[in-house]
Amino acid sequence: MSLAATVGYLVIRRNNAPESSSSSSSDEEWSIILQKYDGEKRKLRPRIIAYDNVVYRYSDDEFKSHFRLSRNTFNYLHELVREDLARHVPGCPTISSHHQLMIALWKMATSDSYRSVCDRFNVGRATAVRAVRRVCHALFKRASRFIQWPTGDGAIEVMRGFERASGFPKTIGAIDGTHIRINAPKQNPVDYINRKGFHSIQLQLVCNHKALITHCHAGNPGSVHDQRVFRLSEVADYLNDDNAFPEDSHILGDSAYEIHQHLLTPYRDNGHLSEKQKKYNYRQSAARVTVERCIGLLKGRMRSLLNCLPMTRVDLMAEYIVACCVIHNICTLREDEIIIITIPEPNDENNGNNSHEVRRNAGILKRDVITNSL
Repeated sequence: MSLAATVGYLVIRRNNAPESSSSSSSDEEWSIILQKYDGEKRKLRPRIIAYDNVVYRYSDDEFKSHFRLSRNTFNYLHELVREDLARHVPGCPTISSHHQLMIALWKMATSDSYRSVCDRFNVGRATAVRAVRRVCHALFKRASRFIQWPTGDGAIEVMRGFERASGFPKTIGAIDGTHIRINAPKQNPVDYINRKGFHSIQLQLVCNHKALITHCHAGNPGSVHDQRVFRLSEVADYLNDDNAFPEDSHILGDSAYEIHQHLLTPYRDNGHLSEKQKKYNYRQSAARVTVERCIGLLKGRMRSLLNCLPMTRVDLMAEYIVACCVIHNICTLREDEIIIITIPEPNDENNGNNSHEVRRNAGILKRDVITNSL
């Protein structure tokens, strides 16, 4: 019999009992029932107690090996988002903002499951999930502060950096994409199956010569919509904005993209390339390796992106991925580098299709001019 049913039975019995009867027997029954109920309460799972105290005793190298960033960068992140992590509902206390950030970073920077994270930080699954969501949303709101398209003197410095590194002129970024594995979404799951046969969201980004992400777009690749991913992203809008490309500059993409006045691709190697065209392809590839290195650094730091994302809501997936990009950029700006990186295979799933033939012809002409100048 459940506790509610037992209580109801005792109340009815007491109401129907004669006044002369003693209440001592009822009190004894109450005591027995409550003791039995306490014994049947769900037992707390054994977890690690006060692991955050262990974290405080980590050396700087140990801290960075676990959280993939330095202790100083962690403190900077904490000051950045702490106001968003505070709970202001009376009577509903929550874990500290410091604790929430540790949970979120551990989940993002490792491949551990929520079960493992909860055991380590002595919290329930719901608490851990909410902590990750709060941190990701707080970072997502600040994305425009750390993910920026280069302008003015910043764009000039980026162009100089690319030319120093590869000899390729007037380049303000390199573009590429990578698939992030996800569980099948509840709505339209078939639309998220990519050409490789698994569900994914495509992260498309532009990096500069410092491997700093200057733009990122998390979108649905779809089983039949791969060609639309680039066209629906914000980068495609940038291409038609001459003001975004000072001094007739450009970004660089691989052969999966369509050539454009502001997006240069390599010559297709049909076995008849001239020496100058081969030289162009070599230098273009040397400059474009920046974005491949950037993707490797991002996934090497935020190792959860190497595995299936622990969520099913697509809107939260995008926030999670962008939050990882924000952390990566903050670490780059603070020169907080990691040694071990994961370099993924070059991704040819992108397709930058553009309907403006004039822009395409201008890109072809521009590529030829650069080739002849090398």
